[in-house]
Amino acid sequence: MKPLKPLKLTLAALALAVSTLAVAAPHKGEQDGIPVDDLSPLRGIAGDAAAFDAQSKQQYLQLMSQAQQKGALMPDSDPQVQRLRNIARRIVPFAPRWNPEAAKWGWQVNLLNSPTVNAFCMPGGRIAFYTGILAKLNLTDDEVAMVMGHEIAHALREHAREQAGKTAVTGFLSRLAGAGAAAYFGVDPRLGELGGNLVTKGAALKFSRDDERDADLVGMDLAARAGYDPRAGRVLWEKMATQSKGAPPAFLSTHPAGKERIERMEKALPLVLPVFARTKGVDADQLPPYRTLPVPGVK
Repeated sequence: MKPLKPLKLTLAALALAVSTLAVAAPHKGEQDGIPVDDLSPLRGIAGDAAAFDAQSKQQYLQLMSQAQQKGALMPDSDPQVQRLRNIARRIVPFAPRWNPEAAKWGWQVNLLNSPTVNAFCMPGGRIAFYTGILAKLNLTDDEVAMVMGHEIAHALREHAREQAGKTAVTGFLSRLAGAGAAAYFGVDPRLGELGGNLVTKGAALKFSRDDERDADLVGMDLAARAGYDPRAGRVLWEKMATQSKGAPPAFLSTHPAGKERIERMEKALPLVLPVFARTKGVDADQLPPYRTLPVPGVK
């Protein structure tokens, strides 16, 4: 197996990023995208960041190695791989706005040949798309950028470490409460433990949904700064709805319902649409309507 090549910013890409930054710079008094919040202090409960990153890197390398052995790792020359990496090159320069450490990450982008409608970005900027999400949803570059921005946002906001920290805290507190209730009411301690586990599970789902909402908005901001139309978010989730028939209701899922996501993203458009418009050198009200591509087999 050839060693995976990190996504490197060439001089041309850096020049493009600098020029885009100049164009995208807000005028005095204008809103400048989604406000940046501090990262959660609960991340520290999950342990050392370097160790967390090392574990993530090992998992990513194992996954890519297994995919290559099975012939599922698309080669560097594949047009879709090149497409994904070109989109990433435009987004990555804006990542440090959300997490300064991202400037040091060894970014990687790979494509796995699988019908799965999914993509992810692991801590440290290790991105993977599945061919299924590109083919089944017939994504435009703007829609790919929305997916990529969303997944990158999870890594930038360190949601994995935050989730691990939250789960550890809620697990401890819920087990403590369950044990106390069992002792007070004189019931089988195992029932108290079961109740505590259910509380932990429910809290974890809630935290995950919050992370998804956060990633939606951060992803919109990243895509807009890179010159991709944030209005693609609505279309993306409408397309996703065609592939999620029979999905669990929002309150039992780690992902908010599509309708809720679309509503939140629509509310955020006034913040990010001017950022995107500036990359095009026009005012937001001068932008042409967003155009998508049809989903195969869907009328």
